[in-house]
Amino acid sequence: MQAISRNFKQLTLIKSISGIRGTIGGAPGDNLTPLDIVKFSAAFAKIVQQGHEGKIKVVIGRDGRISGEMLERLVSGTLQGMGADVVDLGLSTTPTVEMAVVMEQAQAGIILTASHNPKNWNALKLLNDKGEFISGDLGRQVVEQAESAAFDFALVEDLGSYRKDDTFLQKHIDAILDLKLVNVEAIKEKKYKVAVDGINSSGGIAVPMLLKALGVEEVFELNCEPSGQFAHNPEPLAEHLSGISQLVKKENAHLGFVVDPDVDRLAMICEDGEMFGEEYTLVAIADYVLKHNLGPTVSNLSSTIALKEITEKAGSTYHAAKVGEVNVVAKMKEVGAVIGGEGNGGLIYPELHYGRDALVGIALFLSHMATSGKYCSLLKATYPRYVISKNKIPLEDGINVDEVLEKIAEKYKNQPTNTEDGVKIFFDETNWVHLRKSNTEPIIRIYSESTNEVIANNLAGKIMTDIGEIVQA
Repeated sequence: MQAISRNFKQLTLIKSISGIRGTIGGAPGDNLTPLDIVKFSAAFAKIVQQGHEGKIKVVIGRDGRISGEMLERLVSGTLQGMGADVVDLGLSTTPTVEMAVVMEQAQAGIILTASHNPKNWNALKLLNDKGEFISGDLGRQVVEQAESAAFDFALVEDLGSYRKDDTFLQKHIDAILDLKLVNVEAIKEKKYKVAVDGINSSGGIAVPMLLKALGVEEVFELNCEPSGQFAHNPEPLAEHLSGISQLVKKENAHLGFVVDPDVDRLAMICEDGEMFGEEYTLVAIADYVLKHNLGPTVSNLSSTIALKEITEKAGSTYHAAKVGEVNVVAKMKEVGAVIGGEGNGGLIYPELHYGRDALVGIALFLSHMATSGKYCSLLKATYPRYVISKNKIPLEDGINVDEVLEKIAEKYKNQPTNTEDGVKIFFDETNWVHLRKSNTEPIIRIYSESTNEVIANNLAGKIMTDIGEIVQA
């Protein structure tokens, strides 16, 4: 089902648990301009300094976006101006920067990426000293600090240092190869041929580099030049991936891998050119992990219930978290999860680190294929099949989203509902709808799931009609 199309004026500077995100250019305060970049970088540095004694160290890295080098210079210069030492990874991946914060024993990190957003967007994703996204409370402090502009820059004797370091991607890959469940020998024996769509960003470097280290026999590269000129919509959804689907079939590859621009989301294409399904990235890899290390699993409220089914079948417990990596990580730590993530292809494997990581997902999925002896399509057929309909409504200025959600909850009060994060309505054990305000775009997301595509679409359509009536009332 297509998203509702309306001529709404959209806000283009979003402050949320997913960082400071916006479109490049335009007016300060409305878009992500150089003034906004400096303001939020300085505010973050001051907040971090307040929690640590002495000089702080901050690790930064960027994806391949056209605006990335500009942000890199602005952010590093601002941090130095605040007296912070900077370790600049340059072109990198989100999970690599997260791991580098810990390896460098830094006090914070900043990733310059707008993840799945189009090329005119960019963002500052803020990390704590554990290489994890900062809490919502700390994020609000950064926003308040930036808006007050109450910070003093360092005198010349106290300026921070700057160091470029491009060694961490290899360190990241080495750490993946050392994982107990990554079976390099089994992968090598299969002599896999694999296609890769790097969406003209840092994944075009990182993924082929990992595959070769894993012993993949042949790698077919598509859109792997990190120019920032995305060859298609960068969100790794089926409707955007016809190119790699054709490449997999043309080259008789065993499978294809697709990542988003900052390499924290993973989608797979089977040997027949069909999509494995981004919702099933986490499901399949969790199945492999649970076979070797039984324990709880976690995904967010918008993710497929297939993970719950395979977890309970394995003999463990499943837990749901609010949407957003920081929320999923908090729930994983609370319940001691052995694996978790989000249904958008975002896998979190705590044996390596608490962050969504497409690279470790690739290594674990290849190990799963190699040790099971099954091709991608055969693995896919072993999992409970659900269909999720993913839709969105652009936010018009003046819409009170909380009021809309309250009215939807009231309308469906006779159905089991969860209002922890937006409104999730359960029509029965296998049919649900979840609607919530996005953390990354000026939209309301409406996700629905069923064993039947028509039912999933109809459920979403009904809720979207309800929203339209509420807004127009």
